[in-house]
Amino acid sequence: MDTFTKYLLTGLICLVALGQFVQVVTRYLLQIPVMGLEETMLYPTIWLYILGAVNASREDTHIRANVLEIAIKTERGHTVLAIIGEIISLTVGLWLLSWAWEYTQYAWRVWKESPTLYLPTFYSEVALVAGLGLMMLYTAVHLLRHINALRAGAAK
Repeated sequence: MDTFTKYLLTGLICLVALGQFVQVVTRYLLQIPVMGLEETMLYPTIWLYILGAVNASREDTHIRANVLEIAIKTERGHTVLAIIGEIISLTVGLWLLSWAWEYTQYAWRVWKESPTLYLPTFYSEVALVAGLGLMMLYTAVHLLRHINALRAGAAK
């Protein structure tokens, strides 16, 4: 899974960078803008952003401002704090996931198309529900890991 994620994110970032390079060269150097390039770049850009967030959730490397960790000195306290944080993240995330699911149902029903190339926008809009679903899965896994660590610490 790590290898697949690494290559997928690398491919997406290369695709976005290549698209931006082509845009700059054709529009600003050659003075010939490529029609619809912005529309096509929307898809890999959104998926890159969402899957990057999923990857940070999977690796548990999200940016955090845990000021309480400074005041809490024990490992058990840090674990309890992590559990509370994961529960809050899971609660808010599941709430956002329900909204994303409703939006995905709406996007499926109306089946919008992009203005120039008439590409279905659903394929970029579904990234949100897929990404939030995966993030909530990883958050639940991290929550269980912290709970098991707390239990193991209590057993000692």
